[in-house]
This record gives sequence, C-alpha cells and structure tokens, in this order.
Amino acid sequence: MAEEQQQSPPRREIVTGVPRGARRRPPAHAPARSEISEHTTLGATYVRALMRSQLRAGLGALAALVVLVGTLPLLFALSAAASGPLVWVALGLLVYPVMWLIARWYVTRAERNEADFTGLVTDPAERSS
Repeated sequence: MAEEQQQSPPRREIVTGVPRGARRRPPAHAPARSEISEHTTLGATYVRALMRSQLRAGLGALAALVVLVGTLPLLFALSAAASGPLVWVALGLLVYPVMWLIARWYVTRAERNEADFTGLVTDPAERSS
C-alpha cells in the first residue's frame, strides 16, 4: 500500500486568475504629469530641467554660429590679397552647409530633450500599451 502511494504522480492543480504581471497596481508615487499639472514644487523642477536643457542646446548652437560668423571678418582681414574670390566663396558656399549642420544638430538635440522629458513624465504602464 505504501508502494502505491509513492508511485502515483503528484496531483496537479490548476490556478485560474489574472497573472501577476498583468494586474494594474497604483503607482507608488504620483506620476510626474500630475505633479506638473498641479503646479507642485516637483513639477516645477521637472519643467525647469527641461527648460535648462533646451537653453543649453540653444546656447550651444548660438555659440557655434557666433564662432562661425565671428571668425569670418578675421579670415578676410588675414587674406587681404585674395579677398575678392575668398569672400564670395566663404559667404556663398562654405557658410550655409555649416549653418545647416548647426541647425540640424540643434533640432536633433531639442527633440532628444523633449523625448527624454516625455519618457520621464509618462507613466510606465501607459508606455507599454
């Protein structure tokens, strides 16, 4: 009799219900979106951080543009002998691609800042769905 109990396979039980990962739990903290809309100190800090990062990107693009345009008169003064063709080549051909690259860098950086901020503000449960 004892041998029959040892040889029988263990009894299986089926558990029905919502899987643990699928349950919706309230967040442990208030989402950042509500902090911003309620104008709390934390929400103001989030917005200030976004504004600071956007300002940093804008000032970086402005500094690059100032270096580009600010050095042109110095370049023209150093090469006074070939100033005619050099001025037109620099102003007509070289400046615009560099300005486009600076603008493209700024737009990419600004979009990345906004995406980082949106990722910070959105609730993780909302991102997955």
